[in-house]
Amino acid sequence: MKIPVPEEIPAADRLGRVHFVGIGGAGLSAIARLMHQAGIEVSGSDANDSVVLQALQREGIAVHVGHDAAHLDGVDTVVATTAAREDNPEIVEAAARGLRLWPRSAGLQSVLVGRSVVAIAGTHGKTTTTAMATVALQEAGLDPTFAIGAEVESLGTNARLGAGPVAVVEADESDGAFLVYTPDIAVITNVDADHLDHWGTEEAYEAAFAEFAQRARVTIAERADLADVTAGFFDGATVRGHDLVVEGGGTRFRVEARGVDLGEVVLAVPGRHYAQDALYALAVGLELGAEPDALIRGLARHRGAKRRMEPIGEVAGVRVYDSYAHHPSEIRGDLEAARSLAAGVEGGRLVVCFQPHLVSRTRIFGAEMGAELGAADEVVVLDIYVAREDPDPEVTGAVVADAVPLPAEQVTFVADRDRALAVLLDRIRPGDLVLTLGAGDVTALAPQIVAALEERAGG
Repeated sequence: MKIPVPEEIPAADRLGRVHFVGIGGAGLSAIARLMHQAGIEVSGSDANDSVVLQALQREGIAVHVGHDAAHLDGVDTVVATTAAREDNPEIVEAAARGLRLWPRSAGLQSVLVGRSVVAIAGTHGKTTTTAMATVALQEAGLDPTFAIGAEVESLGTNARLGAGPVAVVEADESDGAFLVYTPDIAVITNVDADHLDHWGTEEAYEAAFAEFAQRARVTIAERADLADVTAGFFDGATVRGHDLVVEGGGTRFRVEARGVDLGEVVLAVPGRHYAQDALYALAVGLELGAEPDALIRGLARHRGAKRRMEPIGEVAGVRVYDSYAHHPSEIRGDLEAARSLAAGVEGGRLVVCFQPHLVSRTRIFGAEMGAELGAADEVVVLDIYVAREDPDPEVTGAVVADAVPLPAEQVTFVADRDRALAVLLDRIRPGDLVLTLGAGDVTALAPQIVAALEERAGG
């Protein structure tokens, strides 16, 4: 549901007790952590138990599994996920009691009051760029506050209140949330039409990013029409990468800023798209006056974010990875990275299990998703993870499967996830790299594959 942004957003310490509806999500869990660390009384609820809820509980945050109006007793402010339905009992009760009812973006903005904000937006790569920038700034001694849309291995969490004056946050454009912020530094990783269920047209989506750029003192982007500071692998970029090499599960390149060589950047993650994200992170640090060598050391520490080409396990010569990619461009980038990893093993094949996310996105981009999946050797497509939307019998995962440009025997549409596991196990062989892709519950399949392979190897 759409919750309006208040005209005035006070600092978080003026909100009283705050309750989060959908606290298990990456965005709300990050804000809840920041408020809790600031000494604000926080509680939250989510439809299902999860490792995130269990972690929040261990940190001292009161969490509930399931939604109930009674959870709002003593609450002054409610921050809700846009995925919540209008008939959610806590949403209904908040409105009936006249409590502050805020969207996620307003909750985060309340924490940012008084800080110098670096807001990182873009269709793809914003989570990784935010993580890289945070780790690099930590290495440079800035100790930033941060809020990231995924758990980050090298940080141990998705959010922390830092002692420094800078806050680095992931700014989500999917529901217009990023237009709440007035950042000191904005980063736009890329603009590639998405979330048209909210924006309506590609033109409106583009215009929103242009407005976001205008709200910042300095904007960093690859596109010169959006940027004050450009970053990329092209001549004339303010922060320029060159001599890019992707091999052995990592990436390296040289970097210069305003014509001055800064040295070699070595990343522990594979792919050109991660190198581009690293350039944005470097540009942020340089804009803040950080020491280049420290920034480069920090980037070397980055070991990836949850569900961003995340290694899950290796059994009997089969490597299993999981990734959040759900847009054609993201699929292309991750399959390029996966290809480079698979090439490290003689005869290694790339086996992909993809779950489309949202009916609206599949209706628009399903054929493009299928086309990008053609870079794999074997493809299994699940049915759509509909999330907040209603199913459409005319738009299913078959739309994607039918568009994969591979021989029919190498592409399978499987509506049931349990059957998908059986299909994958039948096809996987030693040397293969298996990649589960999608923003839905396909992520649960990756550890199941590892467990099944272990059982098979032990039997």
